Amino acid sequence: MHLHVIGICGTFMGSLALLARARGHRVTGSDVNVYPPMSTQLAEAGITLMEGYAADNLVPAPDLTVVGNAVSRGNPEVEALLERGLAYTSGPQWLCDEVLTGRPVIAIAGTHGKTTTATMTAWILECAGLAPGYLIGGVPPQLGDSARIGDPRAPFVVEADEYDTAFFDKRSKFVHYRPRIAVLNNLEFDHADIFPDLAAIERQFHHLVRTVPAGGKLVVAADAVAGAEALERVLDQGCWTPVTRFGDESGIENAGGDWRYRLISADGSHFALAPPFGDSGEADRFVECQWAMRGRHNVANACAAVAAAVECGVSLAVALEALARFAPPRRRQELRGEVAGVKVIDDFAHHPTAIATTLEGLAPGVAAEGQGGRLWAVIEPRSNTMKLGTMKARLPASVTAADRVSWFAGPSLGWSLEETVSECRALGVEAEVEQDLDALIAKIANQSRAGDWVVVMSNGGFGGIHERLLAALAAREGEA
Repeated sequence: MHLHVIGICGTFMGSLALLARARGHRVTGSDVNVYPPMSTQLAEAGITLMEGYAADNLVPAPDLTVVGNAVSRGNPEVEALLERGLAYTSGPQWLCDEVLTGRPVIAIAGTHGKTTTATMTAWILECAGLAPGYLIGGVPPQLGDSARIGDPRAPFVVEADEYDTAFFDKRSKFVHYRPRIAVLNNLEFDHADIFPDLAAIERQFHHLVRTVPAGGKLVVAADAVAGAEALERVLDQGCWTPVTRFGDESGIENAGGDWRYRLISADGSHFALAPPFGDSGEADRFVECQWAMRGRHNVANACAAVAAAVECGVSLAVALEALARFAPPRRRQELRGEVAGVKVIDDFAHHPTAIATTLEGLAPGVAAEGQGGRLWAVIEPRSNTMKLGTMKARLPASVTAADRVSWFAGPSLGWSLEETVSECRALGVEAEVEQDLDALIAKIANQSRAGDWVVVMSNGGFGGIHERLLAALAAREGEA
């Protein structure tokens, strides 16, 4: 079958295209945002990419067109699809019909941490020898591609997004997945372009809860920082599935029946987990783990992933051994390079909470190196929510763990960052705004010093800033 994917370079649609290719379909796709790592991954899989949307991309007519949720009416390819009466479906529906049906599905949902937690879960199951299938909204280096069919009898881990499904289906993507185990990692207001308020998102999360069978499991965050109150409101709307909660040991109420974590090092690179102990009375069963990740939020992600894997029969010891060898998916605290003692780190954070937790997790590492380096945040407010300015009041407080922040005002940003810069400075953070990418790169290259960690945060390609910055740093070093 010839499958054509409109919007193929999105993280979800690109991963779906890989699954279709693995099932033996001929796959083509089109997009206007073609950049690595997804474009590279698709090309290596033998998938033909077409730059831009056009009616001619549907000639000859594919057997089925899968429409991404980033495209809408008025798109020339969508208009041609409808006008010609060609067969089409959404990505989540295709995934359900062709891959998920009949398999034990683990759905990882939440405002933050879906990609990292899904990658952790799949990696643990892989290390346990279960050969899981998965679809992850990123590229996990240890697993290879961002999606894999796996053993058809094994669990399938899917990153469960609350964003809408397609222009013709406004339900959240995750209502299609019908999981056996659903992880509800956190819940905050986001996606202001499609949701009017938090209550609307809670309603969609409850639609997901409704699809989990009574013989399954809900793994739900209990930490207040993770939006636990919103998750409890979701469950209060009706719950027919056993619930296991997870959270910091100091804040979780039902210590006997829930998963707990404990930070041993301030940066979260050394932590311990304890499983539910029920009526056994063995209250102190914390098992330690040291790994390459940083941040309390990532320890919480690990706790959720382990809880889900244990539900699949994996032992706690095997799960923690896997995490000790875990490498994050690309664009999640990813070290892109180091030149002249300056580290350049790539992170996908684009929501105030994600920005804050990422910086809070990295700051102790800078201090621990003892070189007098600074944590320099470089942030592009690029998501639809950020472009609308919905979260702008929260941005200054989100960067207080950084020593310096450079805000990049792209051409599509609908509001001024000058007030944000002023508020950052009032909070003691050196801050500026740049509108020219070349000037921003030159400033960082010229003003950074050995020991600095430059963490670039954006949910887009950011003009290839990482490679360009590393090249500029190398050029500066060569001139010294």
